[in-house]
Amino acid sequence: MPRRIGVFADAGRLTVVALRGRAASEHFVVTDPGNPAMALAAELEARGLIGAGRVGLDRGLVLVKVIRLPRADGARIEQMIGFEIERHVPFAPEQTRFAWVELPSGPAASRSVLVVAAEGRTVDRTLALISTARRRAATLTVACHELPALLPRSRPARRTVWAHRHGDAVDLLLLADRTLFLSRRVVPGDAVALAREIGRTLSVAGWVGSVDAWLSGDEASAWRADLAGSLGEPVSAPPYAAAWNRLIGTLPADNEGAALLALAVAAGPHRPALDLLPAAQRPWVPSRQQLVTASLGAAAPLLGLGLALAHVVQTERYVARVAHEIRRLDQEVKTVDGMAAALATRHGVLAAIETADRSRIHAVSLLHELTETLPMGAWLQGLTVDRQGVELIGTADGASTLIPLLEASRRLERVEFTSPVTRAQGKEQFRIRAAWERED
Repeated sequence: MPRRIGVFADAGRLTVVALRGRAASEHFVVTDPGNPAMALAAELEARGLIGAGRVGLDRGLVLVKVIRLPRADGARIEQMIGFEIERHVPFAPEQTRFAWVELPSGPAASRSVLVVAAEGRTVDRTLALISTARRRAATLTVACHELPALLPRSRPARRTVWAHRHGDAVDLLLLADRTLFLSRRVVPGDAVALAREIGRTLSVAGWVGSVDAWLSGDEASAWRADLAGSLGEPVSAPPYAAAWNRLIGTLPADNEGAALLALAVAAGPHRPALDLLPAAQRPWVPSRQQLVTASLGAAAPLLGLGLALAHVVQTERYVARVAHEIRRLDQEVKTVDGMAAALATRHGVLAAIETADRSRIHAVSLLHELTETLPMGAWLQGLTVDRQGVELIGTADGASTLIPLLEASRRLERVEFTSPVTRAQGKEQFRIRAAWERED
């Protein structure tokens, strides 16, 4: 599995820390003076570590300088730094490799630039070592400059001097929040000499007043009390981010200073500001603008798909509302149809009554007589009255009992069923025809 591999190169000795996220780490040291590249390759292959290497140089191999420039457009800054740096480096301009980052300053003040320069042979030799180890360099930075990567992302914006010991040397960093303002490499013999160098560094940077002091690396706990006494200020361990504390605790005590630098190199940003790796060899990492453009490009089809889905959902909701309304109206339509059928039946009855009246048939008196004659269990569904007689359609508990009842009427005679009696829902359905009784 690819991991972030940090390599700290210090006088032919390579200290390596490999990270997989922030959950695991491996640490080893390559000290083979004859062929360190092949020894590094063998160690990486034996441990199954794949991926590009992030390389950190020792602070003693580079020059770090704060240069003040007049304000100009961005296209001229690189040239101005190139001309200015010639006065500060002890090697030929064509052999100079440098990187720079602008420091915070007021809008009216001159432009302050922090420059890191190294000799071309130093850069080429380090990159050749990584290439011979069959790896690709992802970044080439100054190892101690990556130490702020181990701090919390947000912390009080206080000025801090961070002293980091590895071997006999101490790297001094001046930080404001997580921003690097200056670095130096000193070789103090004791805490008193280190306190003197810290004071000199603060003076060079023009920092006056109280600053926080941190000490880390080899034998840091033993030096802190003496350094605090010499500075007259409290000295503490750096407030590492909680996610890194556990890994820092697993680093070997006998190589803590170099291992912490290798860890910081591995944990550093993908695009460090002070990167000495030639631009042609840097891996492509999308910028924020490119990420925004790619995100918008990827979002456009998604937005189109979302609009289409929204239209489909809206249409389905409209169809569902229409279907619900149809179901609701269907009940009302059925009720209206029933009322229309009942009304038609009543109209038929009224029409029959009117016809009977016009034919001198006393329909009302007949209805009254039928009401009195028919038993309680009999129901009329239809009544047809004409000059020949009467036809009754309905249901009864016993249809045959209706024949003698109707025969007994003084108005009707020849009472008979005109169709077979059927039974449904516990009732007998009948159809009876009777003639008018003739008058003597």
